[in-house]
Formats: sequence, structure tokens, C-alpha cells
Amino acid sequence: MNKLILSLAIFLLIGLCSCGNKEVAPPNIIVFLVDDMGLMDTSVPFMCDTEGTPIEYPLNDFYRTPNMEQLASQGIRFTNFYAHSVCSPTRNSIMTGQNSARHGSTNWIRSERNNRTEFGPQNWNWEGVNSESVTLPRQLQQAGYKTIHVGKAHFGPIAHDGEDPLKLGFDVNIAGNSFGHPGSYYGEDGYGHIKGQKARAVPGLEKYHRTETFLTEALTLEANAAITQAKEEGKPFFLHMAHYAVHAPFQSDPRFADNYKESGKSERAQAYATLIEGIDKSLGDIMAHVKELGMEKNTLILFLGDNGSDAPLGNEEYSSSSPLKGKKGNHWEGGMRVPFIAAWVSPDNTSSVQQLMPIETNSIQQQLGSVLDIFPTICQLTEAGVADEYVLDGFALQKQLAGESNSERTERFLNHFPHGNHRTNYFTSLVDADWKIIYHYPIESPERYELFNLADDPFEVHNLAKEKPEQLKLMMELLHDEMLDKNALYPEVDGVALTLKLPTEIIY
Repeated sequence: MNKLILSLAIFLLIGLCSCGNKEVAPPNIIVFLVDDMGLMDTSVPFMCDTEGTPIEYPLNDFYRTPNMEQLASQGIRFTNFYAHSVCSPTRNSIMTGQNSARHGSTNWIRSERNNRTEFGPQNWNWEGVNSESVTLPRQLQQAGYKTIHVGKAHFGPIAHDGEDPLKLGFDVNIAGNSFGHPGSYYGEDGYGHIKGQKARAVPGLEKYHRTETFLTEALTLEANAAITQAKEEGKPFFLHMAHYAVHAPFQSDPRFADNYKESGKSERAQAYATLIEGIDKSLGDIMAHVKELGMEKNTLILFLGDNGSDAPLGNEEYSSSSPLKGKKGNHWEGGMRVPFIAAWVSPDNTSSVQQLMPIETNSIQQQLGSVLDIFPTICQLTEAGVADEYVLDGFALQKQLAGESNSERTERFLNHFPHGNHRTNYFTSLVDADWKIIYHYPIESPERYELFNLADDPFEVHNLAKEKPEQLKLMMELLHDEMLDKNALYPEVDGVALTLKLPTEIIY
């Protein structure tokens, strides 16, 4: 009898241990990337006062984004989340986890030819990522994920690997190619194939041609179909949901046009608002579809923009990101600060999957984060590691998503633009916690510096370069070290690189 009792006890103990070690199903992951969506292009307030309380600004009252509001309530939003100031650098940084100064794609990639600009570095990486690059989808693909790209790619030019997401680790590519904006948003136009800019006609959506299906809606329908297919195959999925909206052309989405007719805004501003609301509906539709498939507790959403806003709201330099200074392509915060929200589709702190990465609900994180952090965050969550020798510039966000601060990360973001033909030409900026330095290369104007304390002056009104010479010197030395660490390339005049000049004498 004693032997029987002992055997039974051992059997039960083994059973309990087996249950405790039961594998947790891998989470599904959606990176929901919006083109040219700035920090103010939403009804969700991202900026806070000194106490951490969100502040609503006029643009927050103008836009209608209830699904973003819902996502923010069930997750955490970042008030200081940075992207590069133009699109391809950000997109390739999400793919690689590296700063654009390191991977070398420092300008937006022109599909047909090298977009170096007159004094840009000769050897900048205008070909973008390729089939040999370490990429996030490839790491997840190797970890057993179904990897899906939907929408804008813009990773590389025509006739190069980056033109085709399938060569970068995606199993599915829907509508992605080399260019950065659509020929048209209208199904009646064939998204540019029938009417509009034919050189930028969106591929692969022929079944929606000559219909009333707006591009944002067509991409959402296709994304949901791909999610369904992944579930039927029994695979976890990674969806890179990269909308063409809200990039120009600013064509009105007729589903939402009536909501802005009495706004008092211009027709272009109203059209832009319909693009924003269309993005919000897409977010809600994908979340609803995930719930219909019973995967809501097992699916993570990371929502963000790829650079500052380009909204046609009036003043070229300021109004689209107001009260932040500047917009897409500028060196100021309006060109670099973007919305970021992380949430589980249905939060449940008893979920074994969500316990792998707890996310504080209805919360605001004020510690800096950036697009460089997406790669390491997802790889840590999924255990899709990279080789030790591979250099990552980002930091895993797990502590910050849980509402804590991460003392192990630097609070720096380098934005390097050694090119011209944009709103701000030939500059490098570095944010280091509360301080920001901007260095203008002496090409089109005399060499000069801009220094701001973002804690005291978030709207970059007071240039402290003259008043704080020691802080200016410190920030320039830090900027020099960051550029050296990343093997950054400089603008060139007659083949000679214009390296940083430390402020022994400041010229304005």
C-alpha cells in the first residue's frame, strides 16, 4: 500500500511539473505603421505637463480617432517617442534595429535613381536593405512566424532587393514596392493604374479597381484575410501593417467627409482629417477581426507614425504639429516626435502570453523611446534572437511598457540628414534626455548650432547655444562620439567630408 501511495504521489508530482512547464503559445504581433502621422494628428493627447498629466491641444479636438483612444486606454502611450524625420530611414531602422546613420539609408529612397542630393555623401546606402540584411521579419520567419507585409514598403529602389518585401523575410507581400506614396487612393482610379500618377500606381489590388473601395479600406480587408490564413495554417503571425495614408495626395475618404464639412478648415485639411479617420477605422476593424478569430488575448499591437506630420493646415513650417515646432523633414521636434501606443488587443493580466510582456493600461510613459526599440522588443518577446556580433542601436521596451523606467538604456536619439532638397538641409541632431543639439553643416548658410532644453522649452523657442557654452560643448562632444560609433557619413564638398566642428567659436 505504501508503495502504491508513493507511486501515485510521484505520478501527480510529475504531472504538476509538466503543467508548470507547459509552453506558452507565441504571441501574434501587429506593427501598425502610419505614414506621415505626427504627434498631434489624433484625438489622443500625447503631450503632458510637468506632473505627467496629458494636455489637449486644438488639433486633438479636431481629429476623430475613437479606436486610437480605445487602444490608448487599454495600453501605454509614449510622450517622447522618436523617429527619423523622413520615411525610408525610419522604415529601414524598424527592419534592422539600427540607426539610419549606421545602416546608411539617411534619406528617403527615390525609386528610379540615387537621391543623394548635391552635397550628400557619395557612399550613402541608397539601395536600402537587401536579401543579406538582418531584418525583423526574417528573424521572426526563422522563429516559425507567418510574416505579412501590407501597404507601403519603401525599403529600396526599383530593381534592388528592397523593392520586394518577399526578399527581406516576408512570406506575404500585399501592395508593397519601391515607392513612397500612392498614385491615387481611389478604387475608381485603380489606385493610379486608371487615373492618377501611374508611376506610383499601387500594385496587387486589381480586384478593387473601378470600385468605391478606398485604398485604406482595401489594405485593411487584405490584412484581415491574411490574418485568417495564418490562423488556418496554425502559425503565429507578424503583420507589418504599413498604410500609405496619411501621405499626399490628400484625397478625401468619402466615408468620413461629412464629419468635417462644418469644421471651418480648408478642403485639403478636411481631406487630411478623413485620411486620419480612415486609419483609425482600419485599426478598429483589425482589432475586431482578431477578436472574431478568438486571438485577442494573444495579439500585441504597436501603433506608431514614421516621421512628423505633413498635414496641409496652413503655415508650411509650424501648424501641422502645433504646438511642436516644425513638421516632416524639419530638424525640430515636429519632424521627429511621433505617436506610439503599445497594447494587447484584449488586456488580461491572467493571460500566460501577456505575462511574458505585461503592459500597463491607460498609462503614459515619459521616458524616451524610439523606432530603434521595436526590433529588440519584439525579438526579446518572441525569443527570436540575433547573432552576438550584430549591432542593435535600440533597447527592449519591456520595462517601460510595464510602466517603469529603464535605467539600462540611454535616452539618446540621433537624427542624421546629410542631404539637401528638403525642409531642413544638411543637419544632424541629437536628443539626450532633456537636451537637444542641432548641428547645421556649412553649405547653404554659415555654420551654426541650436541648443534646446526640451524639459523647459519643449517647443524650441529659446536657442541656448550662446547662453550655455559649456553645455553646448558637452553636447557637441557627445554628438561627435555618436557619429563615430555609428560610422556615420558626412556631407561632402568637392569630395571632402564636412566633419563636425566643435564650438571653439560660434558663428551665427
